[in-house]
Amino acid sequence: MNKIKTGIMGGTFDPIHFGHLILAQTAMEQFDLDEVLVMPAKAPPHKSRNGITPAAHRIAMTRLAIAGSPGFRLSLFEMEREGYTYTYETLQLLTSQNPDRHYYFIMGADSLFDFQKWRNPQIIASLCTILVANRSEEPDRELLEQIEYICREYGGDVRLLRIPALEISSRALRDKVRKCASIRYYTPDAVVDYIQEHRLYLSQEENHLQE
Repeated sequence: MNKIKTGIMGGTFDPIHFGHLILAQTAMEQFDLDEVLVMPAKAPPHKSRNGITPAAHRIAMTRLAIAGSPGFRLSLFEMEREGYTYTYETLQLLTSQNPDRHYYFIMGADSLFDFQKWRNPQIIASLCTILVANRSEEPDRELLEQIEYICREYGGDVRLLRIPALEISSRALRDKVRKCASIRYYTPDAVVDYIQEHRLYLSQEENHLQE
């Protein structure tokens, strides 16, 4: 029986933007995925809880961003668990609950270079195919060597995901909002409107001035 091919794109999504959506769409097309779970992280272990926008807002922005996108599904799988969430635990739970699915974990090249520092990387490598984003026409030597290392060290299946060169980061968008610069065309209009309506990413002083 052919298994359902399910992509997982996790992240803080603070805020979600077109870079995330292009990554998910490209993964779906290049690897013929049946669906992509867009999975906001509740408490990423590598980030401080301080300064992260409340979960309700990040969930709402993610829901707005993927509305009407065939194959994209909002997953609260990590949000609904207690405490810190680790990728290896997420994959263990998902594979045990859904034996009819094969998971493709989508990540950026920077994350792959830190992969050996993740909690139980060997378990992650054993439970999914890793899709690593590459923005250049040809992958550089360091990335190819890292892929070879992960495959050799952990027995992983790591494949290149070729995406357009589009430099957008959530941090840059937060900075733009704080500076009162426009973020339209960086993220869906519905997300822009939500950020403005709820006055996200403004300092307390700026919020006070707008009241």
